[in-house]
Amino acid sequence: MSEPKSIPSFFQSVQSYFDRAAPYTGLNEGLLEQIKSCNAVYRMNFPVKIGNEVKVVEAYRVQHSHHRSPTKGGIRYSNHVTQDEVMALATLMTYKCAIVDVPFGGAKGGVKLNPREYTPGQLERVTRRYTSELIKRNLIGPAIDVPAPDYGTGAREMAWIYDTYRTFKGEDIDAAGCVTGKPVNQNGIRGRTEATGRGVFYGIREACEIAADMKRLGLETGMKGKRLIIQGLGNVGSYTATISQDEGDAVIVGVGEVEGAIYKADGIDIHDLIKFRKETGSILNYPGAETLDQDNRHRILEYDCDVLVPSALENQITMENADRIKAKIIAEAANGPITSLAEKVLLDAGKIILPDVYLNAGGVTVSYFEWLKNLSHMRFGRMQKRFDQNQYTALIDLIERHTGRSISQKERSIIAKGADEIDLVRSGLEETMITAYHQIREIMKRKKKVDDLRTASFVSAINKISNDYLSLGIFP
Repeated sequence: MSEPKSIPSFFQSVQSYFDRAAPYTGLNEGLLEQIKSCNAVYRMNFPVKIGNEVKVVEAYRVQHSHHRSPTKGGIRYSNHVTQDEVMALATLMTYKCAIVDVPFGGAKGGVKLNPREYTPGQLERVTRRYTSELIKRNLIGPAIDVPAPDYGTGAREMAWIYDTYRTFKGEDIDAAGCVTGKPVNQNGIRGRTEATGRGVFYGIREACEIAADMKRLGLETGMKGKRLIIQGLGNVGSYTATISQDEGDAVIVGVGEVEGAIYKADGIDIHDLIKFRKETGSILNYPGAETLDQDNRHRILEYDCDVLVPSALENQITMENADRIKAKIIAEAANGPITSLAEKVLLDAGKIILPDVYLNAGGVTVSYFEWLKNLSHMRFGRMQKRFDQNQYTALIDLIERHTGRSISQKERSIIAKGADEIDLVRSGLEETMITAYHQIREIMKRKKKVDDLRTASFVSAINKISNDYLSLGIFP
């Protein structure tokens, strides 16, 4: 079966999820319409000199909701960027922030170009010009709108944005908070690069701890031994895979990438695969693995596994392949990898879908920590690390004196260690993902007709956002 010719756009799909959840909130139509509406859409066309030519670049910044300030959302560089896509991503950001209790409104940016076709110098000119356009329109600032990395961008681009903003706004003492995802040595935060992938791991791990859900799927409780297929070995996919293998004792059985896919039923050492790809330029022909060429790479989604992690682009699971998906848990590390019609097929088959609007919120969560660090002008752990370490050491000494037994120096260093910034960031992210997951499941318990995690996630988001609007006294 294939999708109908009039496939809903990405933005329409997000809106349909909202509409599905709205009746369970009991809120009036006016308030629901305000929460749903995209507040501001800015389209820009600006010239940049590329080589001997002048190229006119199409770009966007969308601010979906101003119920909280600043608005927050990444900037993606892709030749597939459209206004519809950026609106959808900004809308998801609003709900995503609400679900994990991060006090931002949702926003998103997009620049229509393929970064692989440009030199670093050319990308720098585009990035700085885009930033200057945002500054001219008052669309960037630590209290206004705070961009971050997304598909096609990273710490390098965020550093250029920060430097450009500081050039224009040198008097702003909080200038470092104008953008997150910066290099650590330029007011970034440790743990930001891995944040989305680590958040995906925490979300999958928590879902696997629910005994009743695992029993229904015919799986053992816990992450250990779960067989994962990762589609997309970029930032999110690679960190999800490595952390799931190293800290969750999961088994990576399949990996899909742009050049093709591989499958190995007894497991792939993800570190070895990443090294292999660096050396050969491809994951194909990895020793001992079945190889799918570029034309058949999407078939990896249909291979046998416990958890399927689409971490590439949207619309990867459609009506064309939904009934062939063997995974019992689909973890949406990417935004919108399942079409709305395909989702129904998967749910009817009894599968659990961990929705993007919850699962990939690790990035914005740690971006929030970075923003707080920038506003406080102090790294996390600076004030308490040594105090905690001295207290733990004194406690160990006391126990050793009273018991007459001692521990090794290695054990002492582990137990008495005070928390570094990376420890606090990971702890805060873990707490955020665990708390949000149980809030979502609590909604499913209380509202009997809400039987999927995506609808429950949207109900959670809508209720939290409505509280902000109601507190303003605008709505009765």
